Amino acid sequence: MAELSHFQFSEVIYTVLRILRTVPDIKKKSATSHTLKDDIYGLALGVLFIAVGLNMLKLSGMITGGIAGIALLISYFIPLPIGIIFIIANIPFMIFCYFSMGKGFTLKTLLVNIALSILTQAIPHLIVINYIHPLFSALVGGTFIGMGILSLARHNASVGGTGAITLWLYKRFNINAGKTQMLLDVLVFLVSLAKMPAMLLFWSAISALAMNAMLMNWHKPGRYQGSSEASEQVGNNPSENRSQRK
Repeated sequence: MAELSHFQFSEVIYTVLRILRTVPDIKKKSATSHTLKDDIYGLALGVLFIAVGLNMLKLSGMITGGIAGIALLISYFIPLPIGIIFIIANIPFMIFCYFSMGKGFTLKTLLVNIALSILTQAIPHLIVINYIHPLFSALVGGTFIGMGILSLARHNASVGGTGAITLWLYKRFNINAGKTQMLLDVLVFLVSLAKMPAMLLFWSAISALAMNAMLMNWHKPGRYQGSSEASEQVGNNPSENRSQRK
């Protein structure tokens, strides 16, 4: 009887070990593509987060990193709607997207920019805020923009601008998007030194830190299993696509 129990115990241990060895394979197979409905919802949510974040920073007279910060900075000197400035500033980056990230990514990014342009103009008429503390504006506005950028990246899109470059570097060379964005943001803030008061620049730096903290903490290889149907094609990297076809 003791021998039988020992045999059964050994069988249980063997079965458990065999199951544990198959866990990684199960995880790989569980990764599913985003449906069109998933993409629409994810992109819409990303646009909403970014539009709200931009308006919070605009209300406080701040800038932030990336193309959003560039558009905000220009809007303080040129009397044009920020949405229009956003699209104009994005034109060279959209050309970069087309040749480096593929048609699908570029089309989504173009649609995102149009939607963002419309929504940033509509939000001040939908939400009226008389006062917002600079610290709250910097932390929440920057975090919202980071969440929006992350949502777009999850669905193979971006706001264009420096975000497209960081996403391309991530997909091509596996370089952390938040760290790359932080370096590019430093350049934006260096340009702003000559034009903005020191205190506003300080709060703006906090907003950029909040935005990049969101990207650095959540945009990591292997953490996210789902992918957009469009991004499953290696069209995210046209050079790899061509080499695979050969």
